[in-house]
Amino acid sequence: MSFDWKTMTPWDRKPRRGTRVDKGGVDRGVSSQVIVFKSLCRDVGIGANCYSLEAAGVRMVLDAGMHPKEEGLEAQPRYELIGDDTAEAIFVTHSHLDHVGTLPVLAERQENARIFISPEAAELTLAMLHNSVNVMESKRTELGITEYPFFHHGQLDRLKGRFETMRVGGKFPVDSGGKITAEFFDAGHIMGSVGVMFEAEGKKVFYTGDVNFEDSTIQKGAVFPEGEVDALIVETTRGEQARRADYSRREEEDAFAEAINGVLKRGGSALVPVFAMGKTQEVLAMLQRFKEEGLINAKAPIYIGGLSTKMTTIYDKFSDVSRRNRRGFKFLTDMELAGGNKRRVGPIPFHNGCIYALSSGMMSEKTVSNNFARQGVLENKKHGLFFVGYADSETPGGRIRAAKPGDKVLLDPAYPAVPLNCEVRVFDFSGHSTRDAIADYAVRVKPKKIFLVHGDEGAMEWFRQEFEKRLPGSEIIIPEPGEEHVI
Repeated sequence: MSFDWKTMTPWDRKPRRGTRVDKGGVDRGVSSQVIVFKSLCRDVGIGANCYSLEAAGVRMVLDAGMHPKEEGLEAQPRYELIGDDTAEAIFVTHSHLDHVGTLPVLAERQENARIFISPEAAELTLAMLHNSVNVMESKRTELGITEYPFFHHGQLDRLKGRFETMRVGGKFPVDSGGKITAEFFDAGHIMGSVGVMFEAEGKKVFYTGDVNFEDSTIQKGAVFPEGEVDALIVETTRGEQARRADYSRREEEDAFAEAINGVLKRGGSALVPVFAMGKTQEVLAMLQRFKEEGLINAKAPIYIGGLSTKMTTIYDKFSDVSRRNRRGFKFLTDMELAGGNKRRVGPIPFHNGCIYALSSGMMSEKTVSNNFARQGVLENKKHGLFFVGYADSETPGGRIRAAKPGDKVLLDPAYPAVPLNCEVRVFDFSGHSTRDAIADYAVRVKPKKIFLVHGDEGAMEWFRQEFEKRLPGSEIIIPEPGEEHVI
């Protein structure tokens, strides 16, 4: 039985103290000539991303994520902070689960809302959510989380029928009366990711979603609007991380190639933990370049698998229309993959002299990357384990990155800890923009109000101090869930 929000206990549906909840439109007592922003996130930091924006009597909801560190109802945004059936539109910026993981739950609570999404994100989102159903069903069995799954596969088929796909470039009306317009801009984060410009009441509000201004191997950098805005809702993910001054994407890729080549030459294999969507395709594009330029053995077998293959199929589908580098290149047909393409199915074998780009990126328990590390890679000095993305400190990947050679690392509580003897390297191929690039963009658009979202406490604090210095006339806000802010 799928989870039904209507069966929540009274406590679950009760708003937090001091929060005003109405049944539609702008909150009572607030002029309809203003725009009201409200965070519906579970907490202030990175998590179940979701926000409410109201203007001209129209309520819009921005993203509908699932918290990656919480389980059950605590993983959902605070949907109780807005009335049911009060939103006219839902906007999806991209397909990572912290932005779309509870979209079906929101869609059922807001059953008349239009859902705006890019064509690429629409397909990636459905694939992610179908996989999420399977994961939640497993957690219900293994962990006894009775609220799982929040939704079933059949609900996703109905959700697909509500998607209204919009491409970047061109305004479109949000409401039937045309009081609000929106426009998508390429966010450069993953395929199909967008920032959204809203215009209403003579004002402009821009929501960045997750953004990367730099070109990656396959993904081109963001192209955002440059005019002044009244409010900017901006991600702060990398606020605590200062990139080294001499960083070069090309040189970082070449160093990655050199590390892989060293492992292959000594007869080992390289394990590269990746996220199935976005990071897998970036790594494949790098490996293709390395082979073409002779930086690694052109005959070294490359393996991907599971959800990564499904996501790569979608990337290939949009190879001619998506804004990207290597336009028209299709991974599953134009690359020689030893495993993970449609022609080769079954369990992934482990051999020496291979490259394994396997999920999950944080090496969570019972994922393929975790199993490979636990069953031979980590304890063998011939092999290499190369991180190309973020890994939370509390995950197996985070524990490996914090360990010293010879330390024993717990990869799965069901098994003994494993000694760390293999080569471990961390490379900077983040899909999020540097803090300086985001700050520079904010300074150019001169917002009257800046809402800092999607960041840990230290990250938001860096941005707050930076904007106080560089934008002294702007009001800088770190929104608490449920607080209303007039724009």
